[in-house]
Amino acid sequence: MNAPAEPTVAACGCDNHAHKLTPLDVAIERGLALATAVKDVEDVALTDAIGRVLAFDATSPIPLPPFDNSAMDGYLVQTADLAGDGPWTLRVIGRIAAGDAGRDKPQSGTALRILTGAPVPVGFDAVVMQEDCEVSGDTITFSRKPFVGQHIRPSGGDAAKGQVVVPVGAQIGARQTGALAAIGAGTVKVRRKVRVAIFSTGSELMQPGEPLGAGQIWNSNRYTLLSLLKKDWIEVVDLGAIPDKPDLLKAALVNACASCDMVITTGGVSVGDEDHMPRLFEEAGGKMQVMKVAIKPGKPIAFGTLDRAIFVGLPGNPVSAFVTWMVIGALVLEKRAGLTARRAGRMLVRAANDAKRRPGRIEFRPARYVDNPLTETSEVELMSPEFSGRVALLSLADGLAVIPAESKGVSKGDVLEFIPL
Repeated sequence: MNAPAEPTVAACGCDNHAHKLTPLDVAIERGLALATAVKDVEDVALTDAIGRVLAFDATSPIPLPPFDNSAMDGYLVQTADLAGDGPWTLRVIGRIAAGDAGRDKPQSGTALRILTGAPVPVGFDAVVMQEDCEVSGDTITFSRKPFVGQHIRPSGGDAAKGQVVVPVGAQIGARQTGALAAIGAGTVKVRRKVRVAIFSTGSELMQPGEPLGAGQIWNSNRYTLLSLLKKDWIEVVDLGAIPDKPDLLKAALVNACASCDMVITTGGVSVGDEDHMPRLFEEAGGKMQVMKVAIKPGKPIAFGTLDRAIFVGLPGNPVSAFVTWMVIGALVLEKRAGLTARRAGRMLVRAANDAKRRPGRIEFRPARYVDNPLTETSEVELMSPEFSGRVALLSLADGLAVIPAESKGVSKGDVLEFIPL
């Protein structure tokens, strides 16, 4: 079933300079310029909203907490009763627990047993920890004078009435679900799932489990993408692998772009004899830009718009496709889905070995953690520099070490950015 039509996304209108390398930040900027968030909104039960993208700011209809309450078990007192240096002895006139209703204004010189989370009646202004009290019958004695507000969580101390508790564009996880429940949100408005079609191009591709003939390989890119896209805010349309036949490729493109928000392909966007995608895309009425991005691995990536969809063409080499998606394509899809812009979690590590390289392109090299008993700093071993098609090597990596474009090499002990996988 086709999803509701949306306005066609405007193309970026940038010129294609095939002989030049496009800086990574420029490539990201051009891709993001094509993306607008899906507009359709669904009202779902809170339990069904986990993993989805919040469509509006969620504001609290009441102060949080809604009333002053005790932060621990103890005794409520009125600090005005505590003259002199102490110790002080007060009569305990009752007990209040979480869920109990409020009480009348207390008498002077009295205390009230209170449990954690119980509402603080008007007139009491401090809680004395039970560990600081000596109990004798219906009286308590304590020597440490409490301050006003001691161990009391004030109304509105967490969030004021009308305050944004979960912002629009947030992906709803455990923390956000708890906050939404705390403001009484039984249902939540979320953006509909972004619909993404994927297919690999190449007559040489066979599916895992099928026998290989001469010149054939198993299609790993399909399964890498399926794993990367397995998210609660994405609906995947898996079109498998399509041979290098222009009529089949064009039909797949046109049909996918008519019903999906994004179409992702691997292979076919470079300048080889069987790289048909740019020509077919334009024949179908779309606008495409092929860029050679100054990253390693990766380099060729294509962005385009056709009908309602953004087209993202990734390299055919498996590691190149993975890295290009992680550092460029995923950001465009997140914006299309309405997710708030965020940067992949990065950390600083030290290189455990030397690595030679040619400057000119920012490099995302597979690396793995190594133990160094002499230091508590995380260290990573940079793996082989020839890795654009080595899926086995990528599977052994713990993350991607980021080597700056101008770097002529890495020396043991150098500090690098690291993207854990």
